[in-house]
Amino acid sequence: MNICVFCSAADLDDRYTAPAREFAELIGKGGHTLVWGGSDVGLMKVMADGVQEHGGRLVGISVEFLAAKARENADEMVIAKDLAERKAQLLARADAVVIMVGGTGTLDEATEILELKKHGLHIKPVVLLNAAGFYDGLKQQFQRMEQEGFLPRPLSELVFFAENGVEAMTYLESV
Repeated sequence: MNICVFCSAADLDDRYTAPAREFAELIGKGGHTLVWGGSDVGLMKVMADGVQEHGGRLVGISVEFLAAKARENADEMVIAKDLAERKAQLLARADAVVIMVGGTGTLDEATEILELKKHGLHIKPVVLLNAAGFYDGLKQQFQRMEQEGFLPRPLSELVFFAENGVEAMTYLESV
């Protein structure tokens, strides 16, 4: 399975790196491919290191203005011209999407992927990996959107909230 992971390029503490390492190990040991933003820094590096260490493949989709931070030993590296092209290529190469902790870029990727799914423009499973309760507020907001009629489909059809990597992988392997 090609698993697209959206996550931070920032260096983070163990509350966030431990779940990333756990999920990366599951991807690698499962013989899956990590499709990610291609950067060799921060949580992106933690994920790539773990997947490679455990036998998985790496397909990076970087962007021109970040090409200097691209991982050199990925199995495949594509340099997109801009962020929109990058997101489109990440989704096109993925069988499933996992959203890990991140900043505004990750939030942008998450909301676009969910918007596309809401409109039926893809049917890929989407998991929001809620490490250390990072996305509790976002989950609450999505639940409010559902309760107040802003979502034309049940929230459970759009995204699965996982508390750890095992839960995320179990869900992905069941759909």
